Amino acid sequence: MPRQPVNDLIAFLAVAREQSFTKAAAKLGVSQSALSHTIRGLEARLGLRLLTRTTRSVSPTEAGERLLVTIGPRFDEIENELAALSEFREKPAGTIRITAGEHAAETILWPALETLLPQYPDVHVEIIVDYGLTDIVAERYDAGVRLGEQVAKDMIAVRIGPDMRMAAVGAPAYFENRPKPQTPQDLTGHNCINLRLPTYGGIYAWEFEKDGRELKVRVEGQLVFNNIALRLNAALAGLGLAYLPEDIVQPHLHDGRLVRVLEDWCPPFAGYHLYYPSRRQASPAFALVVNALRRRI
Repeated sequence: MPRQPVNDLIAFLAVAREQSFTKAAAKLGVSQSALSHTIRGLEARLGLRLLTRTTRSVSPTEAGERLLVTIGPRFDEIENELAALSEFREKPAGTIRITAGEHAAETILWPALETLLPQYPDVHVEIIVDYGLTDIVAERYDAGVRLGEQVAKDMIAVRIGPDMRMAAVGAPAYFENRPKPQTPQDLTGHNCINLRLPTYGGIYAWEFEKDGRELKVRVEGQLVFNNIALRLNAALAGLGLAYLPEDIVQPHLHDGRLVRVLEDWCPPFAGYHLYYPSRRQASPAFALVVNALRRRI
């Protein structure tokens, strides 16, 4: 059989990994019709169906899965080696993809990158804000950011942030006709502003700890959001209690716009860590980003 064009295999890998012609075409910068034609040509030359297509999804066949598992890591190695060649440049270059939650992206990643990137114009960083516990290997991210206790054991973890605390807060107007909760269980009688997380099966349960006793409370209320800004705004408007990172609410506590409750149930916990696969060969650009984040502790 004649050697297959490398571009055809790259096209197959993109579709198989994204499980979508639309996403793969956007990633490769080609039209969906051109990409579909390339895949059909590859299948015709091999005499095998590589992808199962339906109106809603695309998935590898048994033969496609074998090809994906076999050639995927090899192409990844080639990409990593090409990226590593940037060390021979006068200045590091390359694209670094990182997935992180909203709070980590705004308070940890952005301040570091704001200082670093002007010094290295050939280094590009893509940050995807996602509350899910993303599989960075499957999604082909260079790294992710999680709290210390959430980092998988098979990853290299680099601490990039200090210990954190959460804060349960409400506006003074909210407490005008309501007693302040004295224990986490008292929250069940309050109008609480909830957070929806994709990975944790829906609504986040507020986590508390005191004297070694841990409690998770599933609260209820009129509002559910999936970001910090709207939960903070709702609390400031007196629409309920919110459970937010302490550093986010501190200015509003200082000026009296928010009141803190259950502070003795909110001990410090391990802060953010940058994590990446142990087998990843760090490019100079990636090493720059890691060092910039580490220096901020």
